[in-house]
Amino acid sequence: MTAFPRHPGICLFLVLSLSPLLASAESNPTVTTNPVDNLSLIESAPLSGTGIAEVDVPTDLWDRIRRGFAMPDLTVDQVQDRERWYVQRPDYIERMTARSSKYLYHIVEELESRNMPTELALLPFIESAFNPQAVSSAKASGMWQFMPRTGKDFDLKQNAFRDDRRDVLASTRAALDYLQRLHGMFGDWHLALAAYNWGEGNVGKALARNQRLGEPLAYTDLRMPAETRMYVPKLQAIKNVVANPDALGVKLPNIPNHPYFQSVPLPRDMDVALIAKLADVPLDDFKALNPSAHRPVLLAGGTPQILLPWDNADVFKRNMAEHSGKLASWTAWVAPKNMKVAEAAKRVGMSEEELRNVNKIPPRMLIKAGSALLVPRALHHDKDVSAKVADNGQLNLAPELRLRKQVVTARKGESLAALAKRYKVTVEQVAEWNNIGVNASLKKGQRVTLMLPGKAKRTKAAPAQRRQKAAR
Repeated sequence: MTAFPRHPGICLFLVLSLSPLLASAESNPTVTTNPVDNLSLIESAPLSGTGIAEVDVPTDLWDRIRRGFAMPDLTVDQVQDRERWYVQRPDYIERMTARSSKYLYHIVEELESRNMPTELALLPFIESAFNPQAVSSAKASGMWQFMPRTGKDFDLKQNAFRDDRRDVLASTRAALDYLQRLHGMFGDWHLALAAYNWGEGNVGKALARNQRLGEPLAYTDLRMPAETRMYVPKLQAIKNVVANPDALGVKLPNIPNHPYFQSVPLPRDMDVALIAKLADVPLDDFKALNPSAHRPVLLAGGTPQILLPWDNADVFKRNMAEHSGKLASWTAWVAPKNMKVAEAAKRVGMSEEELRNVNKIPPRMLIKAGSALLVPRALHHDKDVSAKVADNGQLNLAPELRLRKQVVTARKGESLAALAKRYKVTVEQVAEWNNIGVNASLKKGQRVTLMLPGKAKRTKAAPAQRRQKAAR
């Protein structure tokens, strides 16, 4: 028996074609008819090429970026100056573009989804040379160089365990949000870029000044610092290199037009070195994709996902499922009170030097109450750090005061509590310093030892040093 395909269109065609034959058979029951035998083959007609659209796929990611250029070109002398600078440094271009190959596809995808010019994918070239660990002298950080305050404005967490200004996904989202907002404010991409570098308030004031004086309001007409004056020309120069590298004698590395990484859930607190090992990824490569991980452990409560090279994501999942050993060697500890680093180190079973190094605590600083510090995880401890601490923990420090011994005299009828209040110390401290009880009574004129904040003694300068200072 011939089986007909289960397709609505074919079934309908057969029903319509067989209807007259079936009707004839019903009217003349003596006639036996096999409807299929009366079907004639339909000859296939040649397809016309005009009805099929050809898909013009970009040859690589550079080609895709070129197709999305949408900003007006800037033609000023500074552009040619920056072009020459880049062209004369092929090694620098090679390093930058090699770093960018991990991140460019994601940035282009985000730009296209927002219908933004793809020139903006080149902005990290001039911000950080595509180094997500870059930190400027003004404390701007990450691939997109966010200042601490601006990062907080765009929900980039900066705490004891991570800095989202360095995070590939979070910082890209924040940078494009910011650029979109600036473009909405000024209606011009060159002005938006100037504001990204100089600040929206400063660009607004420069525009107001020109408007007041009846002068033009274009980017090239504003008074601005030299750095901002060169900012858009730098981007235009990079754009020109990407647009026509052969004409400028530049060789761009091939960057395929497909994702470099994928996001993988982080199920538990895990040592960074172990994650890289289970993913079969060199540690430096893992840190390049997860640059916000500036501690030896990632806390799942604050970092719920990690980025891995596309083919290594499945390797990690498979090895993670088979792993039965310890996942994290570190955990978070919250200081219960203000304390010296040496005291905190003793409490958590670390040397003072190790506690300082792991938590980046400078000399002569006190740890303030409520601070979250990274400490070794006990062998029997298998509980992950809470989301509240992992996502919001801060390390707060205060200058360590130098205390000097001072002997004071009790006044008539003065209690230990009153004397402590007079010198802004606690009763417990006074009792400890004098080896007496907290409820001890004081007699008029009784001498009491206190440890009070004092300035470090200045050493007298040698005569030659004094002369040098005087000469200045």
